[in-house]
Amino acid sequence: MAAENMNREVVLSVKDLKVNFRAYGGLVQAVRGISFDLYRGETLAIVGESGSGKSVSIKAILGILANNAIIADGSIMYDGMDLTKVKEDTFHEIRGNRIGLIFQDPLSALNPIMKIGNQITESLRLNRKMKKDEAKKVALELMKSVGIPEPEKRFEQYPFQFSGGMRQRIVIAIALAGDPEILICDEPTTALDVTVQAKILELINQIKKERNLSVIFITHDLGVVANMADRVNVMYAGKVVETGTAEEIFFEPAHPYTWALLSSMPDLHTKDRLDAIPGTPPNMIYPPKGDAFAARNAYAMKIDYEMDPPMFKITDTHAAATWLLHPKAAANGIEMPAGLKARIERMKRSGALNG
Repeated sequence: MAAENMNREVVLSVKDLKVNFRAYGGLVQAVRGISFDLYRGETLAIVGESGSGKSVSIKAILGILANNAIIADGSIMYDGMDLTKVKEDTFHEIRGNRIGLIFQDPLSALNPIMKIGNQITESLRLNRKMKKDEAKKVALELMKSVGIPEPEKRFEQYPFQFSGGMRQRIVIAIALAGDPEILICDEPTTALDVTVQAKILELINQIKKERNLSVIFITHDLGVVANMADRVNVMYAGKVVETGTAEEIFFEPAHPYTWALLSSMPDLHTKDRLDAIPGTPPNMIYPPKGDAFAARNAYAMKIDYEMDPPMFKITDTHAAATWLLHPKAAANGIEMPAGLKARIERMKRSGALNG
C-alpha cells in the first residue's frame, strides 16, 4: 500500500491544520494540528465522536467555517492553491463544482417549496452554465443514475413527496451536478433507517468507482465505513490519534480509543451488552495536559497525564498516537480487550471487509 500510495496522485493535502473558535468562555481549540493526504479514486473515512473536530476540518476545506472561526495554522493544498488563503470568489468556483458535498439531513438540505427538478437544474445552470433544456436533460440523467424511478414524473414533485432515502439520492444528484473530483459525505446516512442506509452507502461506492472520485466520508460510526473505506483516520479531541488502511484499523487497531469505538459497535454476533466509552470528551477551551483520552482510558499510564504521545509508526501505512506503543510500555504486555479480540477474529472469518 505504501509503494502504491507513492505512485498515486494526491488530490488534496492537509498539513498541520489548526482551527479555533472564539467563544464567550475563551478560545475553543477544535482542530489541533491534523495532517492527511487524499488520493485519486480512494475513500478516506474520518471517524470520531461528536466534537472530535472531523466536521470542522471538512468545513475548513470547503471554506464554510462560522464567522467566529480562526484558522490558526496549517495549509489545505488543492490544485496548487492553499484553500486557507483563497478569497470567497475562488471558493465559489470550487465549492459545488470541483468539491461536492452530501449533507447529513436531506430534508434540511433541500428547499421544501421548490420542485426537485428545479433544484437540480439550478445547480447545473449555476455551476456548469447550461441552458434550461440541456440542464433538464442532464438532471433527468442524474436522477436516473442515482436510482430515482420515473425521473420525468419525479422531476415535477416536491421534497415532501419523497421518502428519506429518495431525498438523499436527490442530494447526491445535486452534489454530482457540478461534476466534482472530490465528494465529501458528512454523516450522509445518520437520518436514515438501516436498510436504506445500506443502499445509500452502496450507491456512493458505485458512483465513486464509476467516476473515479476521491471521497472523504465523515462518520461517528466505524461500522458504517467497514466496506467503503480504503483508509481510516480516527480523530479525538481535535487530533488524528490513529491512521491506517481499513484492514489495519479494523483488524489490528492500536489506540485505546479505536478499541473503544470498535467495542461499542454492534454486529450480528453480539450477545453481550456493548461496551460504552466512559466519561465525556474534554473541554477544548482547556485541553488536558498529556493525552486527551487519558481520563477515559482504562489503560492510561502516568505519562499519559503528563505528555502528549507522538505518532508511533507501526507499518508504512499504520500509525497511532499512544504511549502503549513505546518500547518501554510494550514490554508490559498490555493488549486490547479479550472481547474485542474475539470480535475481530469473527470479522476476519466472516470476510467483513470483503464488500
